[in-house]
Amino acid sequence: MDTEIKLKGDKVIAQIPSIKDKALRINLNENIYGTFAEIGAGQETVRHFFRSGGSSGTIAKAMSAYDKDFSDAIYGIEKDGRYVTESRLKRMITMEGELIEKRLSREKHPNKMFFSYANTVATIDFAKQFKGHGWVGIRYQIEPDEDYNEIILHIRFKETDARLQQETLGILGVNLIYGAFYKYNDPKRLLRYLYDHLDKDQLEIDTINFSGPRFADVDNRLMSLQLVKNGMTDAVMFDPEGRNILPAAILYKKNILALRGSFRPVTRVNMDMYKKSLKMFLEENKVEKENTLVVFEITLSNLRSDGEIDERDFMDRAELLCSLGQTVMISNFQEYYKVVEYFANYTKARMGLAMGVNNLVDIFDEKYYRHLSGGILEAFGKLFFRDMKVFLYPMLDEDGNITTSENLKVHPRMKELYKFFKFNGKVVDIDDFEPEILEVFSREVLKMISDGKPGWEPMLPPGISEIIKEHSLFGYNPTKTLIDTNLNTDS
Repeated sequence: MDTEIKLKGDKVIAQIPSIKDKALRINLNENIYGTFAEIGAGQETVRHFFRSGGSSGTIAKAMSAYDKDFSDAIYGIEKDGRYVTESRLKRMITMEGELIEKRLSREKHPNKMFFSYANTVATIDFAKQFKGHGWVGIRYQIEPDEDYNEIILHIRFKETDARLQQETLGILGVNLIYGAFYKYNDPKRLLRYLYDHLDKDQLEIDTINFSGPRFADVDNRLMSLQLVKNGMTDAVMFDPEGRNILPAAILYKKNILALRGSFRPVTRVNMDMYKKSLKMFLEENKVEKENTLVVFEITLSNLRSDGEIDERDFMDRAELLCSLGQTVMISNFQEYYKVVEYFANYTKARMGLAMGVNNLVDIFDEKYYRHLSGGILEAFGKLFFRDMKVFLYPMLDEDGNITTSENLKVHPRMKELYKFFKFNGKVVDIDDFEPEILEVFSREVLKMISDGKPGWEPMLPPGISEIIKEHSLFGYNPTKTLIDTNLNTDS
């Protein structure tokens, strides 16, 4: 078997089957049978199955409906008139799957596991302004009498040559089909195997969803976290219902207000900052409510526990924020300017960042920008090059004094730079805050919860404490709380 060997030092850590061997193994499985429908980049996936040998046992049909009229005649017209969409992909795999069921008798083929693979993509344009993107998916059975499973993902090409993008798409398609049939019992590994014989500089996967009987226990939010953790994408997003959403679709041409934090757990301070900053943001020129999106962002560094991703902790935070009706983004970005750069890929509308005093002081710390050739000036050029404002929430210091943009202290070398942005209205104070909650800090609330100390409930937004108790989040233990309460009473 033709394999690629991965080494760690002198130790073999993995033997990866070649793309030809993967396609051949599928072809030699007499029960796997299905259709390929590929639009936009040639029949790049199916050609691997044709070339590997034995394809007649796998390929029921292969097609490319390039002409839009033909495509519409086969799959129908999309409401938005677009072709590279998730809706289009789902139509393709559903219709092709139904056709194979209709045309092949189950009595004649009792052991066949049917599948329909499809992709609809746009490769790089001639001007090389848009690198291209697409949707790829498979609908398939693991047992002949079982309901269908689906794996659907969105990709972004990073290569700047259409031919290379086509080849990359073909390899990805083989990896997806192979993983769907032979790695379905371990979705996390299946996800990593999508990059077999590919490099992350070639392709980005920014959304993935698993569904069907074999994936009934898969939490797609955790799978999205794996995308960020594995470096397959820089950020993923969830809607208030907790579903994976395509960042490009929700961010496109929007005014964006972002709040970064650990939200461990989300407190009344976080929500007061959100409400007051949003009110100020909506009063800005050219900012309309119906075209404004608020994003609660958690950086990957805030998800780490002893150097590893604490997935349970991630779930706790995401669920609480979604329960409050918020859109959540998980990112790999350490610095704020990278967040702004990311949003700028999808919108030219106004942006705002809501943050506390400590966060702003950190932004003016040079140590975070030593990797940039232009240092902090380069970072600030990227952060404030657009019409972007920081909405600053005050902080209560150890002496009980309130710190705002007027009296916060930055490094002496940064004073003039800070004054410049402050004078030009890039930093504005949130004045209409709630003074009585300034003493609420997430880390202290978290310690009270885990230590079983009473009195933390009023520090959180309405309904959040009930969810924490019901699901025993953040180390909440009702027995421990009861014991501590009884001890206090006895004393």
